[in-house]
Amino acid sequence: MDTNFNHLSRTEIGKIRAGDVYDVTCPSRSVIQMLADKWTMLVIDSLSRGPMRFGELRRQVGGVTQKMLTQTLRLLERDGLVLREVYPSAPPSVEYSLTPLGVSITAITEQMCLWAQDNLKPVLVARLDYDTRMAREEQLRPSPTKARSER
Repeated sequence: MDTNFNHLSRTEIGKIRAGDVYDVTCPSRSVIQMLADKWTMLVIDSLSRGPMRFGELRRQVGGVTQKMLTQTLRLLERDGLVLREVYPSAPPSVEYSLTPLGVSITAITEQMCLWAQDNLKPVLVARLDYDTRMAREEQLRPSPTKARSER
């Protein structure tokens, strides 16, 4: 089953009713997938402060490679969330900004980034507790090779 929905015409897109993200055949799934990407979230949140050049954006989004930032910006431009503007100069200057559609998601991306920062410690503690519990259970579980040799 094609889940990219690249085959839809403008007429077919116009006929789509409200989406259902729980329906595997719904194109809204591809939007959820795009928004769930960590680089997407960080790029949108960074651009919510105003237009940025590529290098400035790369410094802002620590850890992103040039390749990943380029791919993310192209996808966001394709999805109508980011505008790429080229200014005629030598060399050409390129600036990225959010479109009105991109601006419409910034309240959510800001809240998700704030939530991640505010809840970092409880999440790390939960992970540690889980990993400790799983390691303890693994030690109590008889190993398959030991169980075979005891037969």
